[in-house]
Formats: sequence, structure tokens, C-alpha cells
Amino acid sequence: MDDRRKKLKFRAWRRGFREIDLILGGFADRRLADLDETGLDAFERLLDAPDQDVYEWVTDQAPAPREHDTPVLASIRAFCAESKQDR
Repeated sequence: MDDRRKKLKFRAWRRGFREIDLILGGFADRRLADLDETGLDAFERLLDAPDQDVYEWVTDQAPAPREHDTPVLASIRAFCAESKQDR
């Protein structure tokens, strides 16, 4: 794993809002290696957004702004749905 992915994974697990830590950290553990540079950029932008906003976008409680409404966000939503089914 390259340095950028390591840093993003670290940031994903240490957000400060436990629910989003579990969502983004879990996603990073399982899918970060598969993202291309565009996907990594989109994921990094999500990490720069406020936790509560990201949580609402991921859980479809609020629409994501255009700059965050990306295939990566769709993948994170799908990851959440898959995780719920596994429980």
C-alpha cells in the first residue's frame, strides 16, 4: 500500500464521530486499494468534509452536494448496505 492510501486509511479511522469512523474506515480497509487517482481524490474530499454532513450523505438523510456526489460516495453507500445485510 502506498503512502497516500496509508494516510487516507488512517484519516478514515480517526474522524472523531464513531459511526462515520466505522463506515469510512471499514470502506478504506476493504476498498481503498481498488480506487484510482480520481477515486482517491474524491475520497480525500469526503475526509475533508464535516463528519455529520458525510454521515447524512452516506445514509441518504441529506443530498450530497455536487462536488461530493461521486461514484466513490455511491460505493460507500453500497458498502454500508452490504454491511447491514451481513449483520
